[in-house]
Amino acid sequence: MPYAAPLADMRLVLDAVAGLGGEAAELAGPVLEEAARFAAAELDPLNQPADRTGSVLENGIVRTPPGFRDAYRRYAEGGWMGLAVDPAHGGQGLPLALATPVVEMWNSACMAWALCPLLSFGAIDMLAAHGTPEQQRLYLGKLVSGEWTGTMNLTEPQAGSDLGALRTRAVPQRDARWGEHYRITGQKIFITYGDHDLTDNIIHMVLARTPDAPPGSRGISLFLVPKFLPDAEGRPGERNDLRPLRLEEKLGIHASPTCVMSYGEGDGAIGWRIGEENRGLEAMFTMMNSERLLVGVQGVAIAERAYQQARDYARTRVQGQPAGVPRNTEGTPPIIHHPDVRRMLLSMRAATDAMRAMAYFAAAAIDASRRAGDGQAQFRAQRRADLLIPVVKAWCTDLGVEVASIGIQVHGGMGYIEETGAAQYLRDARIAPIYEGTNGIQANDLVGRKLGRDQGEAARELIAEMRGTLGELDRGLDAIRAPLANGIQALEQATEYLVGAGPAFAAAGSAPYLALFGTVLGGWLMARLALAAGSRGGDFAAAKLATARFYAEHFLARAPSYLPAVTGGATIVDFDPDWL
Repeated sequence: MPYAAPLADMRLVLDAVAGLGGEAAELAGPVLEEAARFAAAELDPLNQPADRTGSVLENGIVRTPPGFRDAYRRYAEGGWMGLAVDPAHGGQGLPLALATPVVEMWNSACMAWALCPLLSFGAIDMLAAHGTPEQQRLYLGKLVSGEWTGTMNLTEPQAGSDLGALRTRAVPQRDARWGEHYRITGQKIFITYGDHDLTDNIIHMVLARTPDAPPGSRGISLFLVPKFLPDAEGRPGERNDLRPLRLEEKLGIHASPTCVMSYGEGDGAIGWRIGEENRGLEAMFTMMNSERLLVGVQGVAIAERAYQQARDYARTRVQGQPAGVPRNTEGTPPIIHHPDVRRMLLSMRAATDAMRAMAYFAAAAIDASRRAGDGQAQFRAQRRADLLIPVVKAWCTDLGVEVASIGIQVHGGMGYIEETGAAQYLRDARIAPIYEGTNGIQANDLVGRKLGRDQGEAARELIAEMRGTLGELDRGLDAIRAPLANGIQALEQATEYLVGAGPAFAAAGSAPYLALFGTVLGGWLMARLALAAGSRGGDFAAAKLATARFYAEHFLARAPSYLPAVTGGATIVDFDPDWL
């Protein structure tokens, strides 16, 4: 079934939650409408055929499915890659909050295709923050224009999430042709779009160790390694000493080439260090944080696509007489009239609305951190963005998988059959809780770093802001206020417990804490959407109010139940692993 971007929903979130204003607010309509047209006309038709075809590796060259190259060319020609990039680097300078719904549309329409530009967004952020003037001159403009694409090369066969165990080597060299550079040798796995036929060059961001590097994560440096070495004019020249060894066979995102990359089968791949030696993780985290937000947006996107498919199927599928619906001579009504089917669809819709609000809210926080400049205002804005990123990445991707699974359930047996397309959304969604740092890592980051570094002060500020909304929830919104108040109270108790807990007990409670945080944050944002929609009237407002109430009754009501799991870490810590 075709995808149609939910423009009215997106605009409500941008207005009520992201606070889009000024010129960006004026441009939002045309930008979103054109992005919706591109998603529907160019990307959506590729999604199911490309899933069946997949990318292939032939004679050392990765070939993407038919239509991918043409769609990418039109994407680059449209200037979409630079939408939220600083004009100093060739971008259009629009807020990230406006670019986020555009990224959502690409991933709803064809997630496997959208992964390619998604990696480039992070590469651009990292080079803009840490690249030398020469690196920016040669590479940044081409990435912003979409002429070239970027990748991140972290994982190795023996080093998954433990980057301190990586072995890829970078030996310093100097000659007249390449100046000061490094020769890179090693193997990387799980490299999304590590090779492809969409552009003339691919710029790899590679983590490696120099010869005298200290052990562990303290000894990691970051290197820029192009597929083709640029000549003096910046054009792709000779082939670098790197190649894809194979493509991984995956559960989903079949059309996205996930490569095993080999560096240095000859004299070594030529690369240039980004940032200081042995401080590569700091630079790479700039890229990773960008990717973590956008992976959270993928959770929103796949949930929206699964919801649309399930809703449209339920509007036409006839199966049994719905309870509470009178029989008539016009025939049996479709399954959307069954109360339990309606419950499932409402669950999908409410979850997707909450996820969308959270992702756009986080993007707006990043925009605020970039506008604030130096000083206390910038510090507080950045601290808010840092607090939100692991929640967006983990909560939205976990919920995206759940929504895609419910979508199959709405279809019944037909959902388990590939021809309907419902199963693809679940298969594609399943990677999002894993890559860019598993969701367990996100939970540990939230508790161990984000709560630990300021003893919960950023979380307390956000909780106080949530509590300030409670007084506005009257005149028909009483059903939302009580569950939200109870959820806020549970979140506050959990936060104070974890701030004082030992490391092992805090880690044991981190996953339920993130689930609690996401559920309450989502409920608060849904309440804000309900308040904003209420002033607009009509069926749209009525639907938003009813959806917010459903979220309060079916999601927020569960929030306090996470508290015992947060504070009950001793059950986990004291459990003997041998008993498993």
